[in-house]
Parts: sequence; C-alpha cells; structure tokens
Amino acid sequence: MKARLMDRAATVVLTLIAVLIIGTLVGLLGFILSQGWHKLNLDFLTSAPDIVNAGGGIGPQLFNSLYLLVLTMLIALPLGIGAGIYMAEYAPDNKITQFIRMSIEVLSSLPSIVVGLFGLLVFVNMTGWGYTLFGGALALTVFNLPLLVRVTEDALRNVPRSQKEASLALGITKWRTIVSVILPAALPGILTGAILASGRVFGEAAALLFTAGMSSPNLDFTDFSMNSTTSPLNPFRPAETLAVHIWKVNSEGLTPDARDVADGAAAVLIIAVLLFNLSARWFGNWVYKKMTSGSN
Repeated sequence: MKARLMDRAATVVLTLIAVLIIGTLVGLLGFILSQGWHKLNLDFLTSAPDIVNAGGGIGPQLFNSLYLLVLTMLIALPLGIGAGIYMAEYAPDNKITQFIRMSIEVLSSLPSIVVGLFGLLVFVNMTGWGYTLFGGALALTVFNLPLLVRVTEDALRNVPRSQKEASLALGITKWRTIVSVILPAALPGILTGAILASGRVFGEAAALLFTAGMSSPNLDFTDFSMNSTTSPLNPFRPAETLAVHIWKVNSEGLTPDARDVADGAAAVLIIAVLLFNLSARWFGNWVYKKMTSGSN
C-alpha cells in the first residue's frame, strides 16, 4: 500500500514538472510570437534597416544569417563527419583517444563568448581579415564541431555490427564498407544532428559579435562578384546577422520603432529555429523509413 502511494506521488510530481516545463516553453514562445507577429510582412523581411527613421526591415541581416549558415556547414560538416568516422572506426582505445574525447567534451562546454574571443584573436587579428563572414563561419565551426563529431560517432556506433562484419566477410575493404554500408545506415542520425547544428548557427550571437561584426555594408543584390565590398556573396565582408541585429537594436537602437523591430526580428528567429528542429525530426524519420523500407 505504501509503495503504491509512493509510486502515485512520484508520478504526480513528475507529471507536474513536465507540465511546468512545457507550459513555460509554450508561454515564452507565445509571448515572443505575439509581440512580433504584427511586423511579419514581406517588406519587413526584405527591406534594409533604417538607423534613424521608423519602418526599417531585416532583409540584409536575414540574408547574412542564411549565408553564414551555408558557409559554416560547408566547413563544419566534412570536418565533423570525418572526425566522427575516425573516432568510431579507426581510433584505438588508448590514452591519446581518451584525451581527444576529453578535449571534445571540454570544447562542447565552452561558452560561445569564449569562442568569439578566440575567433577575435585568431580569425580577426592574427589573419588580418578584420570582421568577416568567413571569420564568423570559422568561429561557429569551432563551436559546432563537438556536436557534429559526437552525433556522427554515435550514429556510426549504432549501426548493427553484423552489417559491417558481413561486408568485410565478402572481401570488401574497410573504407569501402564504411562508405557503402555503415555511412548510409547512419545517415538519418547524422542528418538530424546536422540540422540541429544549423539551428544553433542561425541563432548564435555572442561568438559573432567579435568575428562577423555588428554592421553590414549596403548590399547590391545584382552584384555577384566575390571580391566586391557590396556583393552579398563576398565572404570577406562584415556581416551583421539577425541575432546580432536583435541585440544591437535593443541596446543601441535610435529609431522610434526599435522595440517593434527587435520583436519582429525575434519572432523570425524563433520561427526559423523551430523550423530547423521540426525539420530535423521529420527529415531524419523520412530518410530512415526510405532506407529501411519502413511504413506507417
């Protein structure tokens, strides 16, 4: 009888905790979206911000965030997947490997502001580039590499060993087995981790304050030269992202509608991150069903 009462009490307490967490999350998201929903229109999403007058938008900042996301993932994905393959399939179980794992854990626990200061020292000052999109992408690569390495390693280790052993028994080389058998089976997990990392990149601000900068030149979207200072495709130009713009408008904004602009930008950012997370679940499940011929 006493054990049954304890079980019910524990169930009630855990349920209340879950309801409290979900309610807090829903309330927070609802507040942000309700505050910025009235600003969400095509003009706000495509026009440039105005420093003095009301009515500015977030077009360049939104483009900078998306472009920075592409640059970061182009750098981080090959490095993260390659390191994950090494850790799962090639790394021996010795003190060096244990040190590498510990280093990855330490790197994953670093505050983003510390990564930003590291980027300021290396990618801004030592290289002489100044504030650039590419420097921001490299800083965010450092920030996201531990996640991608762990996700890739775990996905590879979760593939049944029987598949690997069957391939090797047929005389297929180890590398060919990894590329043709293990990686395709682990692809859903790797893709899910990559999309979640994309959401972190899109919402990051602290590391970019010191690497990509807090300003953006007037972009000419008809100029596709990689060397032009006004070209949106130039990776070596300063680029204020959406998350940085929210911080800047809230702290230094001079326009009469600064709060409305910040609320609208925050709503766009929240929607984008939600889409990244929801698409990660959907896409991972879709790829898994396709590859395993699963059905509802």
